[in-house]
Amino acid sequence: MWAGLGLVLALCLLPGGGTEIQNCKEAPEWRIGEENPMLNSRGSVTVVALLQDLRVKLENEGLVNIWYMVVNHKGTYSQRKFHLLKESVSDHITVYQQDEEQADVWTTLNGNKDDFLIYDRCGRLVYHLGLPYSFLSFQYVEESIKIAYCENKCGNCSYTVFSCFILFCKNVKIIDILQLV
Repeated sequence: MWAGLGLVLALCLLPGGGTEIQNCKEAPEWRIGEENPMLNSRGSVTVVALLQDLRVKLENEGLVNIWYMVVNHKGTYSQRKFHLLKESVSDHITVYQQDEEQADVWTTLNGNKDDFLIYDRCGRLVYHLGLPYSFLSFQYVEESIKIAYCENKCGNCSYTVFSCFILFCKNVKIIDILQLV
């Protein structure tokens, strides 16, 4: 429990409570080709990686209905290496290659390399983690996903939460830890 409390306290001490931007506003509209990935992810906690696959670990812990996506950088070098990026992540993670004719998604999201943007089920930004907080060897990304999954940091959301969600969050005791802060 002390390790979890320490992590939550550390997140709270970061500028903006562990985020570069934590304003609970909906994600700005961005597209890859004709697709609007954020619109398609409504009803799921959404993790946008501007980059390890946490998916399997979190699913094994009971967190389901999380949509993971990676948005490749728009630069020429990154575009040429897109196939390597796609091969390096799980088949269950959508990897988007930006269209040259459209606005840069990273700029639209105010993001940088290795950022993680974590949205609630209603598409509102809960955490925007940049380096060094986005290193997956630390627990910041994982804990931020769990908080977005279990908490209503941005207020109520109309999307249904399943009973497995309630059981998971009670077992993790994130709610109890946050009440101590």
